[in-house]
Amino acid sequence: MIDLKELTIKKFHEGLLNKKFSAKEVTESFFKEIKNKDGEIGAYLSLNENDAIESASGIDNALSKNEEIGVLSGVPIAVKDLILIEGEPATAGSKILEKYVASYDATVIEKLRSAKSVFLGKTNMDEFAMGSSTENSAFKITKNPHDLTRVPGGSSGGSAAAVAANMALVSLGSDTGGSIRQPASFCGVVGLKPTYGAVSRYGLIAMASSLDQIGPFAKTVEDAVIVFKSIAGHDSKDSTSFNSNYGDELLNPDFGKIKGLTIGIPDEYFGDGLDKEVGDSIKEVIKSLKDAGIKFKQINLPNTKYALSTYYIVMPAEVSTNLARFDGIRYGTRGNAPDLLELYRENKGRGFGPETKRRIILGTFVLSAGYYDAYYTKAQKVRALIREDFEKAFKEVQVVLGPTAPTPAFKIGEKVDDPLQMYLSDIYTIPANLAGIPGVSIPVKGRENKLPIGFQLLGNHFREADILGMGQLYERL
Repeated sequence: MIDLKELTIKKFHEGLLNKKFSAKEVTESFFKEIKNKDGEIGAYLSLNENDAIESASGIDNALSKNEEIGVLSGVPIAVKDLILIEGEPATAGSKILEKYVASYDATVIEKLRSAKSVFLGKTNMDEFAMGSSTENSAFKITKNPHDLTRVPGGSSGGSAAAVAANMALVSLGSDTGGSIRQPASFCGVVGLKPTYGAVSRYGLIAMASSLDQIGPFAKTVEDAVIVFKSIAGHDSKDSTSFNSNYGDELLNPDFGKIKGLTIGIPDEYFGDGLDKEVGDSIKEVIKSLKDAGIKFKQINLPNTKYALSTYYIVMPAEVSTNLARFDGIRYGTRGNAPDLLELYRENKGRGFGPETKRRIILGTFVLSAGYYDAYYTKAQKVRALIREDFEKAFKEVQVVLGPTAPTPAFKIGEKVDDPLQMYLSDIYTIPANLAGIPGVSIPVKGRENKLPIGFQLLGNHFREADILGMGQLYERL
């Protein structure tokens, strides 16, 4: 029997090399787990079983010929359903793309293909990544593997649930305002939002182009590092990507150097609205790191209080622009509309769900004549102030620590009729997207029989090595 629960990327790689199991056997074990569990959990929208087993068999053939394989070769990966895989569905959780099949690979998929990874299938998500609970999917509600009455978080809830339920070794998600980190916290896994521009967005169905970023879910920080290192880098097809050279410090952290970093604790992240259990759990994390010799310093991020308001102007404005392309001509069905306006109404009216429509309307309003300066321009100015807050903080500290979400996973249906309460679940994750800095959510230890809680580490631009090194140090304590 293959123990999927204890499997990590390195254990999988070593197991292949030592002939403990084959890549095909592990892939088949994951599909067996999916068939046993996913009827209840609903993490996947589509499976890629035949191609996945064929790819895994190719790894086994290479090993039988004594060919060298990389650390990601044969690794079974789940992919959020807004990242394109050629020949596979890409619905973005929306009826408007229900029949769309991707005609090319996203850059991150190209990179993982070249590493010989195995793609298990596409995971459920909030429609066009708009949501914090995966209740806004047009197809199904994903449930939290730790408690089936609760949400897995969103919008990458399917990807988080797949890893948490041992239905994938690792997975890919996207993070626009917390859509990797918040579900990672709710599901008890590691979730990394890289620096904006560190990973190519080519082949990612856009929600808000100045905020979106692809990143991994994993059971350990080390696994997240391995996937991130593989997908990071400049891409000529994405004008916002950077040629950042992370070197070896990501994969081989110097823990002596990591212990010399100073962690900042923002007063603004520990005020009203933070659940007591979450606050107490974060204090335990701080105590563990202090006991390990890490220095801490109180810091201020005064414009944090404007982050949510700023995000819900900037993001809908970009949503309004990006989703204009879904007009029923290039995507969707043409139907029998008598004129162009009716065609738009028919396709968008039927194709988009309530949350997507809400954000399109908000975005169109804040971009409209007479309101652009009052809302959108002002929001961009506040966004610059939020970025400056972090710039000042990183002159004094190297890492910022706080809660990932204000509460543990909430009940399915609990916030679905109150959009504002739903939006507040991303209050601690949104600032990092507005500032473009990296953030990682890591499960608090010692909660094996309780709902998971995650803590968040934020770093300076392209300093993933600091937060991931600190995360690995915490896991080793």
